[in-house]
Amino acid sequence: MSNKDTLIAEYRKRKTEIKERLREFREVWSGTDERIFAELCFCICTPQSKAVHCDKAISGLVLSRELYCADECGIRKGLKAVRFPNNKSRYIVDTRRKFMSPEGMKIKERLSGPDIFSVREGLVRSVKGIGYKEASHFLRNIGLGEDLAILDVHILKNMVRLRLIKEKPGTITRKKYLELEDKLRQFSKKIGIPMGELDLLFWAMETG
Repeated sequence: MSNKDTLIAEYRKRKTEIKERLREFREVWSGTDERIFAELCFCICTPQSKAVHCDKAISGLVLSRELYCADECGIRKGLKAVRFPNNKSRYIVDTRRKFMSPEGMKIKERLSGPDIFSVREGLVRSVKGIGYKEASHFLRNIGLGEDLAILDVHILKNMVRLRLIKEKPGTITRKKYLELEDKLRQFSKKIGIPMGELDLLFWAMETG
């Protein structure tokens, strides 16, 4: 069985579970602006850190309400087991200033644009600590980015295995990210597995 055939077989086994997970992501968008902001903070924390540690840290800051009012020192204390807490606490406070208004957190209305790609560009330009991978991750996690690729190590590894690319690139520039994303999008169309579902399938196959 080829790698492509194995992928399709795995998709058939996991299809219901994957679609349910994406449905859960779409439901996040109907939540509060504070919930959306917390998801963005989670994605700010993820570079070079385990997702489970980031989730625990942000959940704790949400529970204590410090995520919405604490200074850098207070945020940093909450980022236990998250790498580079000094930088990431600074990024979170800076991002909070961008989206906070006298009436409270206003992030949903700022996530608008002619298409999801321009929304991602806006995030990358305006939010410190967020690159294309993290912006794509955030938008997928709030149900808006199912046509975007989250080019993490799991996805790139599978792209090599499927011979979509020769090797995992060392550095990914904006141009390279969009090029790799387009390769994955074309492959997605070819095998009939939507991009958002393909991303979760790769992740599930790698992590269990």
